Amino acid sequence: MREFFRTLVHHLEDGQPAVLVTVLSASGSTPRGAGAMMAVFPGGTAAGTIGGGNVEYEAQKLSARLLESSENAVRSFRFVQGDAASLGMVCGGDVTVHFQYLPAGDDAAIAAFRRLIELSGGSSGAWLVRQIRDGQVTGMRALSSEDPITPELSPLMKDRLVQTAEGWFSIPVVRPGRVYIFGGGHVSQALVPVLAQVGFRPVVYDDRPEFASPALFPQAAETFCGPFSELEQHLSITADDYVVVMTRGHQADYEVLARTLRSGARYLGCIGSKKKLSICRDRLLEAGFTTEEYSVLHAPIGLAIGAETPAEIAVSVAAELIAVRAGVLK
Repeated sequence: MREFFRTLVHHLEDGQPAVLVTVLSASGSTPRGAGAMMAVFPGGTAAGTIGGGNVEYEAQKLSARLLESSENAVRSFRFVQGDAASLGMVCGGDVTVHFQYLPAGDDAAIAAFRRLIELSGGSSGAWLVRQIRDGQVTGMRALSSEDPITPELSPLMKDRLVQTAEGWFSIPVVRPGRVYIFGGGHVSQALVPVLAQVGFRPVVYDDRPEFASPALFPQAAETFCGPFSELEQHLSITADDYVVVMTRGHQADYEVLARTLRSGARYLGCIGSKKKLSICRDRLLEAGFTTEEYSVLHAPIGLAIGAETPAEIAVSVAAELIAVRAGVLK
């Protein structure tokens, strides 16, 4: 999303208008859900996607006309065959799409998008919030989880899309929390770019400088080098964070887990063979951790897809984190 808003800001500041296309609601089987966004610019160029296929094609055509007329619009499409609103597809769903015309140099839009870009580099959550009434945008702003929480704003700052009776439409652009990856080996090197691509902010921690180098992890939000036994001196894990343990040995795994198992992190997972995990479990229980405390650990880590290579394991781990973020897994 960071690059999406950078592209929007670039065009608006360069003297070009844009149409911000947003899926307001979706039911049944549709290519993208509510909150998906695309920007269309003069000449037919676009950024982002609302799902591709016929719905995106029709949205781009309408956006081109709206760029000429400087208007907003709302349209509904049906993914069935046989009626006037149908796109001739057989998915069996319905989608309502909003088209917001943004004039060149729109100061309010640029300010909101710039703030979202800035917030995407931190650890706080960020939302694009608009009030849409009769198809017209009557208010737009960027919110941060660090902003003062008021009764009016609190319902809009969720980790899912929110629509209110007053017409407020809130899209989570940056979800709060980071993924703390302990160990900078081959799997971590494959995992970081995958996580960054799907909206997570990975942080890598290793006790070896060559495996905690920003050059090795250009897509990591941060890297830290230090003893695993002193990780608390470098970072603080919150209830919004994810912990991924993939160090080079069971001793380091134990040191990390002993310091993170009671952190309250949203997710805690550890890579390793059954034997290594069993050794680590026994040591943690001997150290005073309970079986209930240990039960929060996803071990072995990742969804069971038969992954073998570092790249495949990275996909399985990323998939599990996505499932947790979406509320499908705990």
